[in-house]
Amino acid sequence: MNNYERALELWRRKKPQTDAELAEALNGHSIAFAYHSGKIENEKVTYHDTREVFEHDGVTSYTGDLRTLFEIRNAKEANELFLLAFRDRRPLDEALIREFQLQLTHGTYDARRWQLGERPGEYKRHDYVTGREEVGATPEDVGLEMAELLEEVRDIDPKDILTAAAYFHAKFENIHPFADGNGRAGRLTMNYLLVLHGHPPIIIHEEDRRSYYEALEAWDARQELEPLLTFLRAQTEKTWAKQIERAEKQRDKETQ
Repeated sequence: MNNYERALELWRRKKPQTDAELAEALNGHSIAFAYHSGKIENEKVTYHDTREVFEHDGVTSYTGDLRTLFEIRNAKEANELFLLAFRDRRPLDEALIREFQLQLTHGTYDARRWQLGERPGEYKRHDYVTGREEVGATPEDVGLEMAELLEEVRDIDPKDILTAAAYFHAKFENIHPFADGNGRAGRLTMNYLLVLHGHPPIIIHEEDRRSYYEALEAWDARQELEPLLTFLRAQTEKTWAKQIERAEKQRDKETQ
């Protein structure tokens, strides 16, 4: 059994069914996910501040800018929405994705976007592109492309869920449906798709962002999914490595 298979087995043993059980199964994952996902986009995000906000709903002796603090607080609210959506087994649809993006970005759109009519929780009204290939659907095509993408991943066999999640994430970032927060919303939504199908959620570590961007660009340039699939498998192993190690040590103790 390789480390990816061990991560799957660990998650199957946890088998969360309620929001409380999911929160317990994550056991620190939510803080780490919020930190890494935030820092990929904003270098000013720190683990200390993220932990303070998640655990104490505030920070002490904060010297950073307010936008960063709002982004961290928003990540906590988005995590709470994630847990409640799992509790209610909400289907992954456009409404939920817009809610995820709203929670992640409310209060953080800059003046220029606001003046252009852009609003958190709504699809973009103007052209915004991303990546080396400068990809992004036109505003008038976003709704149709998002509906098509969600239909493609609607009835997935659990054994194919990582491939489906990689495909969803690559296409979502390629569509670039919002004026801001696409990366954070895409990563959170991908994890929701994973946990709905019994797969452990994944932290995309900020120190691995170059490999992450290269994998996304492989899809943008050539529609190659394997680089992102390989990357996500490795990130799954990295996300759960410490818990796997602890579980194996515990089993060794019990068999002695």
